[in-house]
Amino acid sequence: MDELLLVYTTWESEEQVKEAGKKLLERRVCGCVNIYPNMTPMFWWPPKENKIDESKEVVMIIKTLKSKYDELEKAIYGLEMLEVPCIIAIPTHKVNKDYFDWIKGEII
Repeated sequence: MDELLLVYTTWESEEQVKEAGKKLLERRVCGCVNIYPNMTPMFWWPPKENKIDESKEVVMIIKTLKSKYDELEKAIYGLEMLEVPCIIAIPTHKVNKDYFDWIKGEII
């Protein structure tokens, strides 16, 4: 049986992430996206330069099936503007059947 994945991604702007979310949904590589604007990450950037970056990011959580992950990742690379995109797939332990069936029905 296929399983639901939550895919955590970060983007540069709310405008960019909304456009990306629509394109991913239209390609049917996911069934739903959630957008969280105004994240303030802290990370080392550029690499190995001992500087902490505090830029703004927008988070998108993408709900997809494990069988669609490779296609989704490829689609994100085609849309992503960040030099090193953040794409993290998080497996789900339990998902109610009605919700899973709805997501699966939108993808397949």
